[in-house]
Amino acid sequence: MAGDGERGDRPGGISRRAFVYAGAAVAAGASLLPALAEAAKKKKRKKGKAAQEPQKAMAGTEVAGPGPVPMRFRVNGRPHEAALEPRATLLDALRGPLNLTGAKEACDRGTCGACTVLLDGKAVYACSVLAIEAQGGRQITTVEGLGRPGRLSGLQASFVAADPAPCGFCAPGLLMAARALLDRNPQPTAEEVDRGLAGNLCRCGAYVGVRQAVLNAAREPDPPEPPEPVEDEAEPEEEGDEGG
Repeated sequence: MAGDGERGDRPGGISRRAFVYAGAAVAAGASLLPALAEAAKKKKRKKGKAAQEPQKAMAGTEVAGPGPVPMRFRVNGRPHEAALEPRATLLDALRGPLNLTGAKEACDRGTCGACTVLLDGKAVYACSVLAIEAQGGRQITTVEGLGRPGRLSGLQASFVAADPAPCGFCAPGLLMAARALLDRNPQPTAEEVDRGLAGNLCRCGAYVGVRQAVLNAAREPDPPEPPEPVEDEAEPEEEGDEGG
């Protein structure tokens, strides 16, 4: 006779202990089924709400792209329009359809400062700002907006007089960074000039001359702008039949 808890002589037999364990496991599993089903429902509801949140957030939001979209810019006080892909940078817009090539494309990684422009008065790397973020009435100033042919700004004149940059490739970015510095600190020290231009690299290493040019410009602020000449608008000629 088989001992308690041992299988009998019949092939495939099962002991009473194993039978009791199996029954207990089945009963426990059955008792957990409602809880598991409820947990699954809660998880499904939670997942559904999470999926709806982005849709609610995007409700009423205009999606741009992926193709070119119309954009409006205000650069150096003048309005400009262009059609660009949303992934285009401000530097792409300036050097491309707007044909303002003063900002230079060098590293294209936001490290050298050659593409520095002013965005709402703050110096930024144009290669690191999306064009679509710089539109809509934001004020963009490039090196072309500092002066005009035949009338350089005081800062530009100081750079020309000091001749600090042998190759001149970095000069537009340095001018814009210096303009931002002087706008917020009209009388900087040499150390403050160094800090203000720390984000701009000069491959010729002419930092001493650049610093002196900015200090000279601080001593001699820009003269007042003369009034723009007003041209009389000619009245349009009326077209009519000739002869009697």
